Amino acid sequence: MAGFLRSYADSKTGGAGNFSRVGTDQRTVTTDLRLHSRRAVFTATMTLALAWAVASPASAHVEVSAEGAQAGTGPVTLVFSAESESNSAGIVSMKTQLPAGIAPADVTLASGPAGWALTPTADGFELAGPDIGPGVDAEYSITVAQLPADATELAFPTLQRYSDGRDDAWIEPITEAVPEPESPAPVLAVAPAPAGAAVPSSAAMTPSATETPAASSTEEVNTDDVAEETAEDSGVGAPVIVLLIVVLLAVIGGAVWVVRRRRA
Repeated sequence: MAGFLRSYADSKTGGAGNFSRVGTDQRTVTTDLRLHSRRAVFTATMTLALAWAVASPASAHVEVSAEGAQAGTGPVTLVFSAESESNSAGIVSMKTQLPAGIAPADVTLASGPAGWALTPTADGFELAGPDIGPGVDAEYSITVAQLPADATELAFPTLQRYSDGRDDAWIEPITEAVPEPESPAPVLAVAPAPAGAAVPSSAAMTPSATETPAASSTEEVNTDDVAEETAEDSGVGAPVIVLLIVVLLAVIGGAVWVVRRRRA
């Protein structure tokens, strides 16, 4: 009986030990799952943070604004802000295409980075100068003599250049089909033109431009007249020149004949 009780007790003790080990294993598994869950959350968080850090420069862009701007009026000062996308090179140039109705000659520099100068181009202007430093935004403003009277949204496609030769082209139009392009051109929204707004100076200069070809035509006509007169003068003097050539040849021939006769 004692042996039976001892065997029973041993079996109970062994069973209790097994149950204890199972409980320990369950706690170990639970702890491992929690650690893996925390690591997964940490990894996901770091991945999202890295993705945001990499993608954030793409949100940089060029903006233009003008307080109280109204179509058909001027002069108006336009303020540009170009965000830097580089931590290793600075912005050195901003080249902009002007919208229809604004001539390059109608634009002057109001303010900009130290040492920068504005140069008119065929269809707009370029503002350039020394490197303003990595990560530094380019802030500048121009004065436009007069805004077009027939538009309330003016796009300014801009090419942003860095000291390392990199170019960012902010030139994509904003349309109904593509309301949020990846590299949008800066757009200025202005109030409608007042009644009886004057025609923009660039358009006002059109008659003068049409007069220029006429002046050129007059110059061409004058040039042709001069050419004809020169040809006529040359025609009158031609017989005289021919006669002189004949006389000169006769003199040379006579001299040669005399020399040969003396030698003979």
